[in-house]
Amino acid sequence: MLQTITEKVFSAQFVLSLVLAISMAVTLLVLILPMMEGDRLGKRLKAVGLERERIRIRERERLAADKNRTNLRIEPKAMLRNLVGRFNLQKLFGSEAALEKMTMAGYRSRQAEPMYLLLSAVLPLVMGVLAFIWLFVLGHTKYGPMVKAVMVIVALFIGMKMPAIFIQNLITKRQLSIRRAFPDALDLLLICVESGMSIEQAFRKVAAEIGVQSVPLAEELTLTTAELSYLQERRVGYENLGKRTGIDSVKAICTVLIQAEKYGTPLGTALRVVSQESRDNRMAEAEKKAAGLPPKLTVPMIIFFLPVLFAVIITPAAIQVGKIWK
Repeated sequence: MLQTITEKVFSAQFVLSLVLAISMAVTLLVLILPMMEGDRLGKRLKAVGLERERIRIRERERLAADKNRTNLRIEPKAMLRNLVGRFNLQKLFGSEAALEKMTMAGYRSRQAEPMYLLLSAVLPLVMGVLAFIWLFVLGHTKYGPMVKAVMVIVALFIGMKMPAIFIQNLITKRQLSIRRAFPDALDLLLICVESGMSIEQAFRKVAAEIGVQSVPLAEELTLTTAELSYLQERRVGYENLGKRTGIDSVKAICTVLIQAEKYGTPLGTALRVVSQESRDNRMAEAEKKAAGLPPKLTVPMIIFFLPVLFAVIITPAAIQVGKIWK
């Protein structure tokens, strides 16, 4: 019975059917997934609209607090705040750094920072307990106690780094999307400014147009427009844009906008120079990646191409030699 099942499983017909089934499943998945994504741009811009309302409410509350000498800010959820404060997780994991990372990753809710700090404290314990139960209690491995202890420590370290790695991956993806679309956004911004638009109208127009290419950049520009409308100092809105993105080219354009606001310098010339520099940086980065391809392709070529090439060259000669010896 077992031999019959093994023969059927390893038969050519079964393997071919399995490959065809996997190929059809992958094809259907590739066709269906884009339909299930929905309107990502619309959802993100709706979220930014909610953030704009929160900024407006916060600024009104701050003005009321200045008048009444009372603090009317809405605090995050009490349970998360109490847990984070009771165990002093802000000091342990760095509250300012965590808040900055969450902002750069696109999480601006008041619950984001306490949740990140709580996960940074809880995940190492969870991973360590699970590894301890798996290794010492259930005993599914044949390693010695010292090796098991090292594995538990490694599990603790992985649990400690998991939230930071997840947030860093989100930051990297957002920054990559912004870098690719930012030169085009600067060109659109330059056109809008030279046509006579104000900087708020230019940001709003560029955010609507650039959303097709980069949703994070459209989100940041829309949020900056809201901050320029509600904050008392416009300089703070530009500085917040540079902090939220963490990209040098964006910080440079923010500095240009701050100087233009402060000294009344012409904005079109400065935008043109920064736009050209941004395009040059993007081209230099592309050339750097292209120059690094040959070393990266060496190992794949040795492993995959050369054996096939040798087989194609040597096989006919081997067949001829075999015929001669026969």
